[in-house]
Amino acid sequence: MTMDDLLAKQEIYELSCTYMRSLDRLDIELRRSVFHEDATVDYGFFKGSGRDFVDFAQRALQSHLANHHMLGQVHVDLEGDTAYGEIYFQAFHRIVDKGEEKDLFISGRYLDRYEKRDGVWKIAFRAEINDWSRTDPATDEFLKNTKNALIGARMPEDLSYHRDNWG
Repeated sequence: MTMDDLLAKQEIYELSCTYMRSLDRLDIELRRSVFHEDATVDYGFFKGSGRDFVDFAQRALQSHLANHHMLGQVHVDLEGDTAYGEIYFQAFHRIVDKGEEKDLFISGRYLDRYEKRDGVWKIAFRAEINDWSRTDPATDEFLKNTKNALIGARMPEDLSYHRDNWG
């Protein structure tokens, strides 16, 4: 593996990190930045352009009280200016169902095709494969009983958007 291969894999990995952050912070412009303009997406329940999916996801997540997405193993095969990735994820969603707060967990994988255009790697195609999910009643005893705990928020309120307040 060459240094260029390592740099390409790191850039591709950072696309997934950026995508996850954009979901949790509801940062639509950040989410758009990971897709090529002509990207396509297939989630089964949604098939269409990357741009349309970004808007769809924004609407879907706005009703959630919180989201937390995590990456697992990342496998990327490079083939010149094209790469193929299988990216494992776990997603937590705090939802309200029939007036009751619930925790929805989804685990799965992204199957991606990346393309390097004009020196920049972005997603050209993404499919989401769901491997399992579960829904539980919400329990936050730790946070409810911890005074002055810093709690995550959506953009622009989340502390991650205010580096001048990082001590």
